[in-house]
Amino acid sequence: MRQFLAGLLIGAAALLPAGVAMAQDGPLRIEITDGVIEPLPFAVPDFVAETGTAGELSAQIARVVAADLAGTGLFREVPASAHISRVTDFDAPVQYADWKAINAQALITGGVSVNGNRLTVRFSGYDVFSEDMLGEGLQFSGTTEGWRRMAHKVSDAIYSRITGESGYFDSRVVFVSESGPKNDRRKRLAIMDYDGANVQYLTNSSAIVLAPRFSPTGDQVLYTSYESGFPQVHVLDVARVQRRILSPDDGIMSFAPRFAPDGKTVVFSQSRGGNTDIYRMDIASGNLSRLTSAPSIETAPSFSPDGSQIVFESDRSGSQQLYVMAATGGEARRISFGNGRYGTPVWSPRGDLVAFTKQNRGRFHIGVMRTDGSEERLLTSSFLDEGPTWAPNGRVIMFTRETQGASGRATLYSVDISGRNLKPVRTPDGASDPAWSPLQN
Repeated sequence: MRQFLAGLLIGAAALLPAGVAMAQDGPLRIEITDGVIEPLPFAVPDFVAETGTAGELSAQIARVVAADLAGTGLFREVPASAHISRVTDFDAPVQYADWKAINAQALITGGVSVNGNRLTVRFSGYDVFSEDMLGEGLQFSGTTEGWRRMAHKVSDAIYSRITGESGYFDSRVVFVSESGPKNDRRKRLAIMDYDGANVQYLTNSSAIVLAPRFSPTGDQVLYTSYESGFPQVHVLDVARVQRRILSPDDGIMSFAPRFAPDGKTVVFSQSRGGNTDIYRMDIASGNLSRLTSAPSIETAPSFSPDGSQIVFESDRSGSQQLYVMAATGGEARRISFGNGRYGTPVWSPRGDLVAFTKQNRGRFHIGVMRTDGSEERLLTSSFLDEGPTWAPNGRVIMFTRETQGASGRATLYSVDISGRNLKPVRTPDGASDPAWSPLQN
């Protein structure tokens, strides 16, 4: 195990300063805080079909696991065409020499059985060069319809064992699906697996919808709808696809909603008397409290993970900037001081960073900064990048990128917090306003 983790350290040797930290006591652990330039080679042979009906699923599950790990940019798959060994029995001893010969530093094997619509996946990970297991083997059980979730769970377990961090593969993303020409764009809420698979539509395209946001348990979604002709906050039950208006007052524009970490309250912006402020509402009672009162536009609130603070955007200083205040309101402190305008702040699940959109010199950027505004880093740059959302483990950010030109098609992209591994997330149509769910139970 120590040799394997040392190999990961070698692969991460080109990190920025303080990119890798090793625990001083206890088992050796590598904490990756920046991108890996030389990804770690791994192999995932097709999982073994342990019952006659598991053949196709065993290969599909292995392919999803391989795609999950390779998609992080931290790992590189050794292709099946280079494999010397063929794993035909999950319980058979590993032929380490064959995997060393192709420089696979990690090996993931699995066995899949199907009984009716019940699916069981057994799997193990191995440190090839130290000839040791990466922890004990595990198994997950579920339905055959949920085989992709099973694969993501395997990926999360392997990722966690190698990096020491929680995974993010068994998660979903809610977003705005866009279709039609730019002058008649149709928008509806959709939900998908984190990698773009299993897209399902939650609303029709009869009304413009914006800014969907998951509840802390992932079973509800807040969003802004123009169904009544002006923006109102709705809440939707994902499983039953049932929705209701959450805005407390008819005729008052409400938008940019977000749940508190306890799921019992929401914050959003309301426009009253020509002024836009941030309000907090108790979901059970409907009680509303005003958190800001500056003669400016205050919007895009986002809670810290412990629920004690809120970061938001405001133009109270004369330009769009980021501020932090207590979750109960009161005096706010400005945290953005670079050139340009800042917006759509989102607090990291780890509590250490704030992601944001920045506009400067005709370019849009996704960036991160410490919660006090220090150590600002821009991760992307394009004609239009906006609306970041965090993966559950705080390692990856997803956002909207819109291309220049008459079509102006919006696409989802993801990027590591190092600024590396920028890649598109495939969706059937145009897509914007992503929001990442917590890990599923």
